[in-house]
Amino acid sequence: MKHILSFCLLWCLQLSLEAQFKKLVWSDEFNYTGLPDSTKWGYDVGGHGWGNNEKQFYTYARQQNAFVKDGKLTIKAIREKYENNGYTSARLITKNKGDWKYGRIEVKALLPHGRGIWPAIWMLPTNWEYGGWPHSGEIDIMEHVGYLPDSVFGTVHTLAYHHSIGTHKSASILKKDLSKKYHIYALEWTENEMKMLVDEQVMFTFKNEKKGSAVWPFDKEFHLLLNVAVGGDWGGSRGIDESVYPQEMVVDYVRVYQ
Repeated sequence: MKHILSFCLLWCLQLSLEAQFKKLVWSDEFNYTGLPDSTKWGYDVGGHGWGNNEKQFYTYARQQNAFVKDGKLTIKAIREKYENNGYTSARLITKNKGDWKYGRIEVKALLPHGRGIWPAIWMLPTNWEYGGWPHSGEIDIMEHVGYLPDSVFGTVHTLAYHHSIGTHKSASILKKDLSKKYHIYALEWTENEMKMLVDEQVMFTFKNEKKGSAVWPFDKEFHLLLNVAVGGDWGGSRGIDESVYPQEMVVDYVRVYQ
C-alpha cells in the first residue's frame, strides 16, 4: 500500500507540473529563412571580452554568424580577423521582445565541439532591479566547454552565490553525443525553486531559501540569451584548438510555457 501511495503522489505531482507549464506563451520554430526574426531577437554586440576574457566579436545582424535555414537557427563562431578580434560569433537576446517571470523555457539544440568553444543557453534580468551583476541574478540553463566534451552544466549566480567568490550553485550531467544529437535543455522556474533538465532528466535544482534577493533575486522578469563564445576564463582555460573552427550551435526550436 505504501508503494502505491508513493506512486500516486509522484504521478499527481507530475500532472500538477505539466498543468502548471501548459500554456505556450512565446516560441520560435524557425520556419523561415534569413536573419533571426527581429520581432523576437535582438543582439548583444562587441568584442571587449564580456567580463570573461572571451576572444570573439559578437556581430549585429550579420548572416555569416546567425541565420535561419531549413527550419533551424544556426549561431556560427568563425576564426577571422574582425574589429581587432580573432573570431566572430553572435549573441542573440530576447530582451524587451520576450521577458518572463516563472515558466518553462525549452530549447532543442545541437552543440558545437572543440577545445576553446563555450556555447550557452541562459537568462539575465531585464531591468536589473536589484542592481548590477550579480545582485540581480543570472540563470545558466546550459553551458558547455569544449575541453569537457561529454558534459553540460546548469548554474545560478546571485549576490550570495557566484563564481567570483567561489560560492556559485551548479551541477552537471554527462551526455556522449552533444555535438551529434539534438538534446532538449529546459528550465522549470517557479516562485519556490528552479529545475534545469536535459531531455527531461533533472540536472540541477535550486530552491528558494526565503532569505531575500541576495539569495533569490529570481522574482523579476528575465530574458533569454543564446550565444557561442570562444576562449574565455572557463572556455579557454585549456587553450583554443584553432583547427576546429568554424563551429556551430544549431537550434531546432525555442518554446516558453507558463
